[in-house]
Amino acid sequence: MTTTLVQTAGTLVDHSAEPPTEPPAHSSAVSSPATSSRVLGLICRSCRLEQPLGLRYVCPHCFGPLQVRYDLKLIAGLVDRSVIESRPPGIWRYLELLPVERVPRRSLAVGSTPLIAAERLGASLGIDRLWLKDDTRNPSLSFKDRAVAIAAALAMDWELPALACASTGNLAAATAAAAAAVGLPAYVFIPADLERAKIEHALAYGATVVPLDGTYDDVNRVCIELADETGWGFVNINLRPLYTEGSRTVAFEIAEGLGWRSPDVVVVPIGSGALLGKLVQGFDELATVGLIARRPIRFVGAQAAGCAPVADAWSTGAAEMVPVRRPNTIVRSLAIGSPADGSHVLRLVRECGGSVEAIADANTAAAIRDVAALEGIYPETAGGVTLAAARAARERGIIRDGDEVVALLTGNGLKTPDARHVGLRAGPGEPGEGGLAPVLPATFDAVESWLEGRS
Repeated sequence: MTTTLVQTAGTLVDHSAEPPTEPPAHSSAVSSPATSSRVLGLICRSCRLEQPLGLRYVCPHCFGPLQVRYDLKLIAGLVDRSVIESRPPGIWRYLELLPVERVPRRSLAVGSTPLIAAERLGASLGIDRLWLKDDTRNPSLSFKDRAVAIAAALAMDWELPALACASTGNLAAATAAAAAAVGLPAYVFIPADLERAKIEHALAYGATVVPLDGTYDDVNRVCIELADETGWGFVNINLRPLYTEGSRTVAFEIAEGLGWRSPDVVVVPIGSGALLGKLVQGFDELATVGLIARRPIRFVGAQAAGCAPVADAWSTGAAEMVPVRRPNTIVRSLAIGSPADGSHVLRLVRECGGSVEAIADANTAAAIRDVAALEGIYPETAGGVTLAAARAARERGIIRDGDEVVALLTGNGLKTPDARHVGLRAGPGEPGEGGLAPVLPATFDAVESWLEGRS
């Protein structure tokens, strides 16, 4: 049966696809039920030992990180710009470049988010050509939907009993939403001090949310043990090498949105570091398969000053980052003290001539207010960090005159509604806070008098 892509007006896509091949019993060594010849398996980034696809997240030889290995020569012969452009919106338009055999029969409508020319904000930052990749518009309001879509598709193929994750917030909602769409139970493990809005978001999709008294790194350690014991698909643990491949679709969409070319600079928030690493990989693979011309790209990483192990190592010239044991920042979505890919992205940023900027919380909040007022986009704290990092990189000279810059807005501000108040004199909901007026009598005269008093 021929696979058809159908984009609906809602958030759920039901695809007509071949019946799934019968998968093997799931275990730590489960293999893909229908591995395409274009997806060759997994390979250790450190020692290059090859492994089959499955619920694996570290190399059995050196404990290094695993990543997907593709046959890029084969893929180059399967796909071109016209093939991609003929398909409906969403991440599945790049199917040949993803670690799945077929478009899943059911999934959320993820991806194809807008690339917005931000002239007013760019002028305020001193950047001549600024684009905003607005991933606040994904189904659960963050870029995490891209990666979880891959994990959910494989969980269904492999008949895993549940989807689960360790999360600083955005991944919680993305995992819960994707699990709900495909009919799997979801278990979300979070630090107990996570923003309430993010907890409610995951609960709304029917997930079981488990707060743990500790940092994200503490939560992650518990989940590593649970992944081995339960057989659940932990999207950012035993499915991580495959799950992170979904983040490459941000690079694919940026290139397509710019007319099949890469920008001069990409500004990226750093939590685990996987997003920046996958963007580098994504642009490189697009060039390898002939979809874009190969040209240098400078990457700017963004971290909160209260949890900035990669930025600290970059600024001091250290070879390795020093983990942050107790993050202290409003940017909880990036508060990962020991980023899994931190050393990797540190090397990538140095090789490309980029930077990693540490941003104070007050500057993050100011950037959130600026982009909302100047461009009509309301990002969460990671977006504020990213835009403040763009300013810092411009002042440092990493972003140069005439550069074309793409900054990623990875989550919606409704997830962190209190963050924009940082640095304002009036508290949330108080008269004088931003544009909030005092309570007035419900008469024309009262409103007219108040307006005259403002002039």
